[in-house]
Amino acid sequence: MSGSSGQKTAPVARKFRNRKRLFLGLCAIAFAGAIVFKFVSFANRVSNLEVPHAPSADAIVVLTGGTERVQHAIQLLNEGRAERLLISGVHPGTTPEQIAILTKADMPLLSCCVDLDRAALNTEGNASETASWAKDNGFTSLILVTSAYHLPRAQIELSSVMPGVELVAYPVFNPGLHLNTWYSSPRTIRLLIREYSKYTLARFRLAARQLLGAIGL
Repeated sequence: MSGSSGQKTAPVARKFRNRKRLFLGLCAIAFAGAIVFKFVSFANRVSNLEVPHAPSADAIVVLTGGTERVQHAIQLLNEGRAERLLISGVHPGTTPEQIAILTKADMPLLSCCVDLDRAALNTEGNASETASWAKDNGFTSLILVTSAYHLPRAQIELSSVMPGVELVAYPVFNPGLHLNTWYSSPRTIRLLIREYSKYTLARFRLAARQLLGAIGL
């Protein structure tokens, strides 16, 4: 009898294992599909960001990472879109004179109206230094200048440390990236995957921090 019972149990157990594998496989496919969908949505979002027409604010902050970013920020300052500019994440060895040469900016403008943040090492640091600068100067609105692909992460980082400050997003489109056809460039795809990963991790980190703060930890 025991042998017969064992023979009946084996197919049932095997059937259960097969169903379990199928379920786990479907879950894995669904999870991977969700990640791909969210990544494509992110890539399309940053590809279609619009540059605001005639933006204005109390001040401008530009996050370093390319000469084009700083050039756009200085142009906005020249146009009178704000009264002061912070260049955040400047290398300790970079001088105002070098910035003037790279960006074709006037030294008098840099001397009077531009502040350099040399402490920030990453986007989280940019946010912290910008928040301190805005508070010290009493600014309640900022034009945020950075690369289009970097803008979503920069926005959530800055908003998290200065919720009372209005951010006017100003995306800069790097000529060599071709974001409008990102799917046809392996280099651009790799860059967007890296940035999407950082953006997702930043969202989780900020959400966890908010949750811990809410429960008093």
